Amino acid sequence: MKLNYRVVLLIIATIFGIIFSLPSLTQSERGAKVTLGLDLQGGLHMLLGVKTEEAVTSQLKSIASGVSRFAEKNDIMIDGLNASSDTVTFELLDNDDAVLLDGYFKKVEGTVVRASGGSYSITMTPVAVEKLKVQAVDQAIETIRNRLDQFGLAEPTVAKQGVDKILVELPGIKTQEEEQRARELISRAAKLELMAVDEDRAMRVNELGDAEAMGYGDKILEDALQPKVKHLVREIPILDGTMLTNAQVGYDQNNNPTINFTLNSEGAQIFGDFTAKSVGKRLAIVLDGKVYSSPVINERIGGGSGQISGNYTTAEANDLAIALRSGALLAPIYMMEKRSVGPSLGADSIRASLLALVSGFGLVILFMMFYYGLAGVIANLAVVINLFIILALMSLMGATLTLPGMAGIVLHIGLAVDANIIINERIREGLRAGVPTRRAIAEGYSKAMRAILDSNVTQILACTILYVYGTGAIKGFAVTLSMGLLASMLTAIVGSYGIYLLFMDRIEKNKNYTLWFGMTRKAK
Repeated sequence: MKLNYRVVLLIIATIFGIIFSLPSLTQSERGAKVTLGLDLQGGLHMLLGVKTEEAVTSQLKSIASGVSRFAEKNDIMIDGLNASSDTVTFELLDNDDAVLLDGYFKKVEGTVVRASGGSYSITMTPVAVEKLKVQAVDQAIETIRNRLDQFGLAEPTVAKQGVDKILVELPGIKTQEEEQRARELISRAAKLELMAVDEDRAMRVNELGDAEAMGYGDKILEDALQPKVKHLVREIPILDGTMLTNAQVGYDQNNNPTINFTLNSEGAQIFGDFTAKSVGKRLAIVLDGKVYSSPVINERIGGGSGQISGNYTTAEANDLAIALRSGALLAPIYMMEKRSVGPSLGADSIRASLLALVSGFGLVILFMMFYYGLAGVIANLAVVINLFIILALMSLMGATLTLPGMAGIVLHIGLAVDANIIINERIREGLRAGVPTRRAIAEGYSKAMRAILDSNVTQILACTILYVYGTGAIKGFAVTLSMGLLASMLTAIVGSYGIYLLFMDRIEKNKNYTLWFGMTRKAK
């Protein structure tokens, strides 16, 4: 027996496959492992809708807030600033400031400004509205994904469905408490606003209706801790969560969890300027439309930092900090469909899948051994090594194994053996034609190569398309199948040929083609 580079490559591939697949097979704590998908370990499946029209309303409020800051900074007198669902309106009290104000609006993209006799009306262009709606969905996907990553869930699936829907799959959610916590983290808008309290009318808050409050440029918000307590705040916020740079859990003097937040330089400047001129007045810290605190401003607050206190547990405060750090949702989301997959169902799926895998693999092994003799054994060895390589690659990539992924592995067993069948039949043809053994094996691999390459390349292209355009489960199928096809190029073409070369002298010496290749009649 002569060792050759093909056998060396096969040995290296075998060692690689065994070492890096062992953590997944033994489920040890150390080493990279394959993550089981939702359908195998159980979890939560949700289809969410995005209220994209509310992103437009939120954007108009931001525009109004920008107008308010610009007017204040440049001593421009305006009155009746109001942001509705589709329009921002206000009155310019001194027409001499119109040129300065018009210059500002030229820098605000995607808006249409109409001015008549000092009355201004600002709307968004249809193109800007559609762009914002698409952005709201894309931003929601990214925000939800960031929140779930910080939450600590392994391999969550967050994907766009249609125009304004989001598919979320969370493997490993097993208890009702975990499910509720994940749902709250996903759906929380986490919209932070710092708003001025209307001190002139605050005492009448319980007498005012929403429409009357809106007429004064105010809005009525409930207290987060005492829902019966109402607060009257200015509708246009001083600043919002877009200027937030960090949020961390802290503790107050009574050791109760709080959320400490930090603003960027622009937010810190706005915050400092507002508090400097509002000493003795109150500032409402509003989160998702509820007032968490409304402290009296005693002096200018510099540094751009603040605190949100409430009746939180440590876990709730941590989840809120995660939501704030990952950014507020541009538009609210709502539940359209929810389906829980229990761990027992996942265990049944694993048993059924393993039964299919083992029985299918066992039948293939028996067929190859009885029909092709020792050539079949070599082919079976190549397939086993192939499976180890697939599992090792998936472990290193941190890939998720789903039911379609296991189906891809079962399908690949047949495809991997198919390559060996083509090679063995070409070798048999040469031997029956009286070609010398060494040459028959070489020509068998040479003639089979084109068919194997064409087949594998075509299937890898199909898997690439499935991965690019498919969702989670389809991606899993595409990944496992394409990995298997690449691994089979090494094991079926390079590795098995190296084994034949290793035993070539013995094959040529005994010429027992029935034993080696399962031939029913001797070669000429």
